[in-house]
Amino acid sequence: MKNKIEDLRNHLFATIEGLLDPDKPLDIERAKAVAQVSQQLIESAKVEVKFLEVTGAPGTGFIEPAPALPAPAHLRSAGGGS
Repeated sequence: MKNKIEDLRNHLFATIEGLLDPDKPLDIERAKAVAQVSQQLIESAKVEVKFLEVTGAPGTGFIEPAPALPAPAHLRSAGGGS
């Protein structure tokens, strides 16, 4: 998949930067359009997260699986501590 959640974040931050640019501010209507489209992507991402929770799938391409976190220290120690 070409576009990922990180790309959405980058576009949103670029929009904010454009709005704050004193020399060449982004048109408000254009920024509103970006925000509206972004909201639809966010809503679809919420559905995607639910899909991943229900199916246990590793990822879909838009939202990548998080890297595995190391076990807490109390679980790594000899004897396990249960």
